[in-house]
Amino acid sequence: MSKIAVTITDLFEDSEYVEPAEAFKKNGHELVHVGLKGGETVKGKKDGTAVKVDKSAKEVSVSDFDALLIPGGYSPDKLRVDEDVVRFVKDFVESGKPVCLICHAPQLLINAQVLKGRAITGWKSLIQDIKNAGANFVDKEVVEDGNLISSRSPADLPAFIKTCLKRLS
Repeated sequence: MSKIAVTITDLFEDSEYVEPAEAFKKNGHELVHVGLKGGETVKGKKDGTAVKVDKSAKEVSVSDFDALLIPGGYSPDKLRVDEDVVRFVKDFVESGKPVCLICHAPQLLINAQVLKGRAITGWKSLIQDIKNAGANFVDKEVVEDGNLISSRSPADLPAFIKTCLKRLS
């Protein structure tokens, strides 16, 4: 099955990590948590879900993985100031491999400058940022554009997970 990189740091949206992670694992996929520092434990913003970061973005390559999951919350905003994380995300989008992103995750793609001409959705506070990055904002529970699979919020998780699992099979 697929090996999925998960870019994550403190204050991620718990449900946007936990629910897809559980579904991916249940379907035989392996998760590797990629963050700022390998070995550190990061926590979710609402429920304090603890996640151990397996490797730093500096230690990994897109060729190590089959897909990328970017949960929302404040994690993408904290990650997008790290040049290694931004490079990893940019390389991933450009590789054509599936990128599953939800809520505030487009912030990382905005910094990676990979949204021009793409259709995407995300949290409502990002609509103008997405448009300013040259993308077409679409207000739907799941938007697929090439290798990008995006959703707006935790309310969209069932459709988001179903669409991601279909792409990974």
